[in-house]
Amino acid sequence: MSVTIREVRDRKGMREFIHFPFRLYKGHPYWVPPLFLDEWNTLDSRKNPAFKHCRVRLLMAYRDGRPVGRVAAIINDKYVEKWGNRYCRFGWLDFVDDAEVVKALMEAVETWARSEGMSAVHGPLGFTDLDREGMLIEGFEELGTMATYYNHPYYPRHMEALGYGKDIDWVEFEIMTPKEVPEKALRVQELVLKRSKLRLVQGNKKQYLPYARGLFEVVNEAYRDLYGVVELTDEQVDAYIKQYFGFLNVDYVKIVIDEDDKVVACGLAMPSLSRALQKSQGRLLPLGFVHLLRALKRPKQIDFLLVAVLPEYQARGLTALLMTEITANAISNGIRSAETNPEMETNTQVQAIWKHYESRQHKRRRAFIKTLP
Repeated sequence: MSVTIREVRDRKGMREFIHFPFRLYKGHPYWVPPLFLDEWNTLDSRKNPAFKHCRVRLLMAYRDGRPVGRVAAIINDKYVEKWGNRYCRFGWLDFVDDAEVVKALMEAVETWARSEGMSAVHGPLGFTDLDREGMLIEGFEELGTMATYYNHPYYPRHMEALGYGKDIDWVEFEIMTPKEVPEKALRVQELVLKRSKLRLVQGNKKQYLPYARGLFEVVNEAYRDLYGVVELTDEQVDAYIKQYFGFLNVDYVKIVIDEDDKVVACGLAMPSLSRALQKSQGRLLPLGFVHLLRALKRPKQIDFLLVAVLPEYQARGLTALLMTEITANAISNGIRSAETNPEMETNTQVQAIWKHYESRQHKRRRAFIKTLP
């Protein structure tokens, strides 16, 4: 039977949209399920502030009444205004290995994009730069992370067959924890802080909370010129703090402030939840939270989330300082390795730091683009 595309319009459809990859990847050794609640909060227009400046269509594909694919089409009006590109984004793309299915999904996205005056479709991208983005094109036999998509090897082949080409790539590294931090690095770190009249925030999670908003202000400023970035609104910042602050471990959150207590740089990592999410299947209840708590308390691997430095401080060695601080705590806590998560292939400044560690570039993901006729 032919493929039918339906738009998600109710809670039942939303549950089916979120559940689809759980069925597609059931038992897969490398796919890491997202937290179901996080997916709902992100895709629900009543809960995600991004819907105030984004037009969205959630689409499901069916064959013979059974779900066989899904995709989100997003027009971020702030992106269009800032970059001058009339582009529609696609994200949350999953489908069975069937050319007719992915063709029907992407044609539905393209048709809607044209009707809204868009000139191209690109992705996978989310509402913001902090959502998952990029389709895996290398590293299919590597464990995924909470912050990234995993997809079957047939995904990019089907996209290319539909006329989608490379827009930009991200690369990912696995970094092995060294036995010790070189004493020279520690001395340089002290010197950098002293010369710039800066200091590291120290304390528990409660003492870090007053700097949370300043952290996102640094992210907005440091990332503003990167691919596809649209600065976060105050409401979005509040939502991210509420949604993710509880998962943070201050051993892997490093914030640098100036004499006026202004945040000028930050580095965030967190214990890897990949195996815990596989065991819990993305559910907190009835016992999923137990797996997550164990992973948070006794991690053997950490995942980097972001590193951001205000432009005026970027030539002062603060990125290396943040890495040194996180590395020192990783050594103390018995962490074996870290996942960098995606970084743009052109980000040579950060990649130069990994050369000082035992590391391997093990994944690559791509944003595809297609100009609409």
